[in-house]
Amino acid sequence: MGTGQGRGLFVGVLAGLLTVAGAASAQSPQLQRASVTGSITQGVPAQPPAREWSGEDGASGHPLMTASAIREAAANFDSCIAGMWPEAARRRISETSFVRFTADLTPDLRIMDLMDAQPEFTKAIWDYLDVLVNETRLARGRDMLARHRATFDAVEQAYGVDRYVIAAIWGIESNYSTMGGDRSVLRSTATLACVGRRQAYFREEFLSALEILHRGDLRPEQLRGSWAGAFGPTQFMPTSFKRFAVDFDGDGRRDVVDSVADLIASTANNLKKDGWQAGQTWGYEVEVPEGFNYLYADRARRLTLAQWQQLGLRRAGGKPFPRLTDQAFLLAPAGAQGPGFLMLGNFRAILRYNPAEAYALAIGHFADRLRGGEPFVQDWPRQERVLTRAERLELQQLLAQQGYYRGEPDGQLGGRTREALRHFQSSTGLPADGFASAEVLERLRGR
Repeated sequence: MGTGQGRGLFVGVLAGLLTVAGAASAQSPQLQRASVTGSITQGVPAQPPAREWSGEDGASGHPLMTASAIREAAANFDSCIAGMWPEAARRRISETSFVRFTADLTPDLRIMDLMDAQPEFTKAIWDYLDVLVNETRLARGRDMLARHRATFDAVEQAYGVDRYVIAAIWGIESNYSTMGGDRSVLRSTATLACVGRRQAYFREEFLSALEILHRGDLRPEQLRGSWAGAFGPTQFMPTSFKRFAVDFDGDGRRDVVDSVADLIASTANNLKKDGWQAGQTWGYEVEVPEGFNYLYADRARRLTLAQWQQLGLRRAGGKPFPRLTDQAFLLAPAGAQGPGFLMLGNFRAILRYNPAEAYALAIGHFADRLRGGEPFVQDWPRQERVLTRAERLELQQLLAQQGYYRGEPDGQLGGRTREALRHFQSSTGLPADGFASAEVLERLRGR
């Protein structure tokens, strides 16, 4: 969760620790971490061997991602962890728990390579959808909906969130609990809280992971996930767990890993608190007329469905819109050559779960297919080549040189880049759809 969510990091260093209110021992956890015996760490899973860090500077260029800064922070790791004891105590984590769960922690520096990984290629949205929304995964999703019908009934009644969307998140995040990360969430978040460029953000995640373990909602062997700390079949970050996890099966634990009732209800609670509107869908595939002004394709421009109809948009397949007063924004993920989508408020709720538009579109479409809907009506421009990262950087640099782009070129084609592309395309007579095609790059090179 995301991602995220995710479903920003600090170096906290204290030479010595004072006993704070609620702490039972005068000896600092820093010293206890150094001398802890096996009896205290019983039940804590051993850290699996991991690939070694490359020893290279991170691609982001951030000063905390240089090789020397990473080595320095890693050497100071024990002090950094011990320095978080006062804040842990303020959160009513006992000293016994703090020592038990931090005693054997070591930094996983391989994460530094993953954190700054810059993929040479990205998937086209149609390839992304092909991978995530396929018949095998759909069949498993329908089986899970039938197998856990009573739970989905109860959760849907309690939270008003569409069961098919919850099932879609479960299916896409972990293929219904059959896939998932195997890194210790505590070790990953501890590493990121003390090393690298987003320490402030991950300090909170690490302390929240400690709270989860101290409370007993999850056992250490259950708290395993991605390198960034997302865990469970629907991928909660520790802070999201604290906000949204619920004990729906009534056993006294919020177990979003092994309790189907808790994971379904917690995911529903997350979406509800992020603004999910009961009884409404996420959006509609639409046919966009030729010559349409794609400057309207902006998340900030919300019109009623009736107004979009006046601009020439029609629901794909000839179906009517159920409520013409609903407000939506236009998304054209493949530009003028691909289908358009009018996105309602529930699409924004999915985006709060994970801010990637491709992810949110996959969740919405997967949910529709689970309830018996058809594939998208219109074709994707599969003949289009996806730009490499070097080409994406060049495109942003050329847009900046010509006065269209004011951000820092990073190879990531977000909203600011799409806006710049639309203005450039409009000046050259191309459809101003914001789609980063090889043709647009060639036009920029020729200017």
